[in-house]
Amino acid sequence: MSVANKLFAAPGIEAASPPNLATPSGIEVPLVATAADHDTVSEGMPGQFPFTRGIFADGYRGRLWTMRQYSGFGTAEESNQRYKFLLAGGQTGLSVALDLPTQCGYDPTDPMARPEVGKVGVSLSNLGDMEVLFDGIDLAGISTSFTINGTAAIIYAMYVACADKQGVPRSKLTGTIQNDILKEYVARGTWIFPVRPSMRLIADSILYANDVTPRFNPISIAGAHVRDAGCTAVEEIAYTLANGLAYVDELIARGGNVEKFARRLSFFFYVHMDFFEEVCKFRSARRLWARLLKQRYGVTDEKALLFRFGVVCGGSSLTAAQPYNNVVRVAVETMAAVMGGAQSIFTAAFDEATQIPTEFSAGLALRTQQVIACESGISRSVDPLGGSHLVEFLTDRMEAEIEKVMGEIDGYGGVIKAIEDGWLQARLAERALERKIDVDEKRTVIVGVNAFQQTGEGAATGEVFQMDPEAARRVRERFAAMMDRRDNPAAERSLARLDAAAANDRENLMPYLVDCCHAYASVGEMTACLKKRWGDFQEPIRL
Repeated sequence: MSVANKLFAAPGIEAASPPNLATPSGIEVPLVATAADHDTVSEGMPGQFPFTRGIFADGYRGRLWTMRQYSGFGTAEESNQRYKFLLAGGQTGLSVALDLPTQCGYDPTDPMARPEVGKVGVSLSNLGDMEVLFDGIDLAGISTSFTINGTAAIIYAMYVACADKQGVPRSKLTGTIQNDILKEYVARGTWIFPVRPSMRLIADSILYANDVTPRFNPISIAGAHVRDAGCTAVEEIAYTLANGLAYVDELIARGGNVEKFARRLSFFFYVHMDFFEEVCKFRSARRLWARLLKQRYGVTDEKALLFRFGVVCGGSSLTAAQPYNNVVRVAVETMAAVMGGAQSIFTAAFDEATQIPTEFSAGLALRTQQVIACESGISRSVDPLGGSHLVEFLTDRMEAEIEKVMGEIDGYGGVIKAIEDGWLQARLAERALERKIDVDEKRTVIVGVNAFQQTGEGAATGEVFQMDPEAARRVRERFAAMMDRRDNPAAERSLARLDAAAANDRENLMPYLVDCCHAYASVGEMTACLKKRWGDFQEPIRL
């Protein structure tokens, strides 16, 4: 029996299951990589085109990545307390989780919203909620990220209005709003409007942000959710870059200057457990994005060529079985993110597969980043794996495979047509099924799930997070009080102006949304106003 097969004959792994000698993307890994396995050594130096080795010449020596923990639940008051706890523990940025009603454009009193108020994020229905959420937090001194898409323009407008209320100059706002609707149609599902008016809304928010909040990233083009939905690392990057190019095309069609708006495009991914493939997907994506912008659009400004990205360490790679194993998984993924050159990292808590994190588990997740940053030494050198034959081989191969998948999307007619027809959704579903079969048949080993199980074990994690059962009631009561207290005629006038502007395809809607927020119009009201003009997205069905 070979050494590899002896390993896989260990307790918990059947001897009949051969080790997988390819990465999850199907790239065969050589037993020993040599110079003959790749065409090029890392091109250039860090901070130089095509940025294979990183976008900054000094890497993390000049500045560590932003440490932000994804957090938000129940009421704005509860989430504000959690943010202050994390900031006191050394977190350097905020990452706001919104509940499903907010994500889908419903007010907390809507019958569609009632069962989900505050469940998977904080309820933000109007400017009053956001003022409470950031009470005692200086928006000029913190970078804030919002994971929001269907109502992203509305939440961004609310953040601008909140800064106005704090007296913070809009030019000082930093952070990111995800605002990537294309991947919602494919993988995540919080769409509202049809594809094309949604693209208009995204272009409006980006062009507005370029002028009004120039330090704020108005989009984070996300591969994270398509990856968690089942695709490979190669497909994750291919779909993300294809979406990115679709946004670039839309912005140019709207009169945007690519040399300007590309400076504020950012990206977002999950990190999974195949360490070297994850490192190399970031290196290849960075290089390919810079080349695409230069070759397709003639971009010459090096700052506009930079592939800036944040990551989550721990998404679908977390398991409910043996949850403490997730501490190890998140640490491995964090090291891959650092080796790959991420600008922002969120580490998931070990209990996040089953519940909202407790203060203890959220704090431990933050400490994971801090230990790696301060004790491991891996941030001392830029691209410390550069020049490794295996890393250069995988970087080259992944780039080639990514271009192949992007070519298939182009051949179909582009990413928007692929989404409207359901072609991309069907492809992702097929890949998810393949991944499930691989796990079921133990071609992919997940410790504690399909190998090394413990008899009679549960998913208990010790402390159980307890959501305040009265939180949703308090959210609804405060919403009703706000609706009674506000200047209703002013809110109605602002919504009428928004409606009129939406009828003109060339009008930028962001100033109207900001005005609506200042008038304390609700998320549901603004969404309904636009839905009246544009309708709903109807998911295509492919047999």
